[in-house]
Amino acid sequence: MPIARLIFCLLLPGFILTQPASASSQSLVDIYQEAKANDPVLASAGSANQAAQEIIEQAKAGYRPSVNFLAGANANRTDLKIVGSPAPFPGGRNNFEGYQAQLQARQPLFRKENLERIDQSKVQVSIADKQYHLAQQGLMLRTTQAYFDMLLAQDRITLIDAQKKAIQRQLQQANANFEVGTATVTDVNEAQARYDLIAAQELSALNDMEIARRSLQAITGKLPEQLASVREDIQVIPNLKAMQEWQDVTNASNLNIQIQQETIQVSEKDIEIARAGHYPAVDAVASYQDSYSNGGQYGFGGDLKSASIGVEVSMPLYQGGAVTSRVRQAAFNRQKALDDLQNALRQATLETQRAYLNLNTSIAQVKALEQALKSSQSQMDSTQLGYEVGIRTSVDVLNAQQQYFSANRDLLQARYNYLVNIIRLKTASGIVSEADLQDIDQQLARK
Repeated sequence: MPIARLIFCLLLPGFILTQPASASSQSLVDIYQEAKANDPVLASAGSANQAAQEIIEQAKAGYRPSVNFLAGANANRTDLKIVGSPAPFPGGRNNFEGYQAQLQARQPLFRKENLERIDQSKVQVSIADKQYHLAQQGLMLRTTQAYFDMLLAQDRITLIDAQKKAIQRQLQQANANFEVGTATVTDVNEAQARYDLIAAQELSALNDMEIARRSLQAITGKLPEQLASVREDIQVIPNLKAMQEWQDVTNASNLNIQIQQETIQVSEKDIEIARAGHYPAVDAVASYQDSYSNGGQYGFGGDLKSASIGVEVSMPLYQGGAVTSRVRQAAFNRQKALDDLQNALRQATLETQRAYLNLNTSIAQVKALEQALKSSQSQMDSTQLGYEVGIRTSVDVLNAQQQYFSANRDLLQARYNYLVNIIRLKTASGIVSEADLQDIDQQLARK
């Protein structure tokens, strides 16, 4: 067993043992469904969204009736001394007990602050919904990136293994030629050096593969198996729409922009809530009271039942300038929200432009590297033929092989970047959906 494989088996046995020999490859949609069910980031966003839904009920509670019940019992001891003119009741010590119970109900009729909070809560819930959808979009991008990172690591191992076998054949041939005197020791040393280098690169590739698997596990909750690779006849979009059209889509659909726009609405409601401190509060109030005592400080007790209903008006006159200060504070927070909106617009525009340019470049790279791979294949074949007839050296063959495998690796990475950049551009524009992942699945080949 080659030393690189032996070390890998000792360090990472789980990677070898957990791979079923007949396991079918997983597609991007398969991995995303696992991520959607197990990703802790999305789960946290879902819980936060559910918690936010209660804001509306809490705000509405401020305009619903409140009912309170008060009750108590007591034991009393008094010592009354009459001073001055004779009183119609005796003094002296008295011991007595009593109880009292009261039921109070209050129905707000007009409370400016509560009315504003109801309107504000609806906007806050809308923000929470958009934040959850933003987390879903982020999961699609994170899953796609992790999927193709692992796929690239997976393919890099395959390419290195093929390259190592080619170098090994060249090393064997150089040794055989050296023994019969048709090659120099330099050819042997060059092939051996290339072989040792590719063995070191294999260790690095195996390590990168395991890191990529663990990164995907952090999203899905379990180690992935074999992934579906990209089809060789991948369909590349020939031309993109103009960048300005994508920016227009971003301005209309980007969730970060929409969240900041609604944050401004929340801050405007904060101003109205602060100003409500100058408004009166009008409530309908009703109460029922039952009290009993079997004695008193004057020697007699009582049994009282009373009920009342009416309207209560509370008008704040002066609160030390606190209301005015809160209005100013809310106004500054609104200005901050406006500044944050400008930042969100610029960041969304930048992300869209960056994703657009990267996608446009990856389209060109795929086409160029497909041609480069064909040229490298032709060069490697002709160099091998030239070596066999004696007009090329073994170093030329090794260099041609290196160029061919590098072109192959670069083409695979360009294809992966192309597919990831599609999702990245649509995420920046705010229009990415599961249908886009399904479209990418059409570009994959299950094994």
